[in-house]
Amino acid sequence: MALAREWIIFAICLGAGGHLALGFVLHAPELWPWSRAGLYGLLSGLAIYLCVQIVRLVWARFKSDRTDTQMDDL
Repeated sequence: MALAREWIIFAICLGAGGHLALGFVLHAPELWPWSRAGLYGLLSGLAIYLCVQIVRLVWARFKSDRTDTQMDDL
């Protein structure tokens, strides 16, 4: 189940990166030409995935610290 969740998160991030690249190509073609849209979409998706993983790591640490302090109070 956890592996499926990771693949879903990865796919959503790649889709978001593709949409980001498409938006740049359509609205600012001088910055990102069509010839590089695929590469930029992939790199944007990987960057978004990296950011999501960092946020998940920080959230897990914060959540575990909060749980530890609650257990100490008991």
